[in-house]
Amino acid sequence: MKIFLRSVLGAVAILAAGVTSSAANDRYADRPPVMVSPDLSAPWVLQLGRAPGIVRQSRQVIQQPRVRYAQPAQPDRVRTASVQAPAKRMVMRPQINPLYLPQEVAYDGPQKPGTIVIDTTQNFLFLVEKNGKARRYGVGTGKPGFEWSGTHKITNKRVWPDWRPPAEMIKREAAKGRYLPTYLAGGEENPLGARALYLGTTEYRIHGTNQPWTIGGAVSSGCIRMRNEDVVDLYERVNVGTTVVVI
Repeated sequence: MKIFLRSVLGAVAILAAGVTSSAANDRYADRPPVMVSPDLSAPWVLQLGRAPGIVRQSRQVIQQPRVRYAQPAQPDRVRTASVQAPAKRMVMRPQINPLYLPQEVAYDGPQKPGTIVIDTTQNFLFLVEKNGKARRYGVGTGKPGFEWSGTHKITNKRVWPDWRPPAEMIKREAAKGRYLPTYLAGGEENPLGARALYLGTTEYRIHGTNQPWTIGGAVSSGCIRMRNEDVVDLYERVNVGTTVVVI
């Protein structure tokens, strides 16, 4: 009897060991696939069940094609380093003294109205008017060695006059290293300026200038120099035949 019981217990032990080993090995065995029902409206238990014909569908990621937008054609560009533009060079010119701007003044001299009187000492030109008045302008006069005095008539009037420097002036300036043209057409670059009043048969003129800051000084080779706007004003006020007295 004891022998029979031992045989039975041994068989049971061996069977239990086999079952335990098989269960342990099952932990690492491949699991059967989980079947998911395609009918998502079914109860969730049925969706996870092993009902025949129910196969879990694998999810596939569908890549959308990338849309490339054509870039508009660009003209060829030359890339350069950023360089700051140079500042404009400002040339400061001396300002004319307001004393030499046109103004009405008292006149008690001997000349009759309509006469031009030029004071080369004070650098003023007076156009004598009636009732003891005169219109006074600032002028540039002859520099040392080129002073002169006398009485002449205006014999000609020119708008934007041409300039033909005398041969003596051309020679004199060339000796200083400054070469003058034999002829220069009228215009803003012409040193005779906007107007010219010719005095008698001399080479002297009352004329404008492109250097207005020189008004009030002894700067010329004998001519009487005025601002362009002033000589235009005087030009309109006098006629050929007007007497000019230089003192």
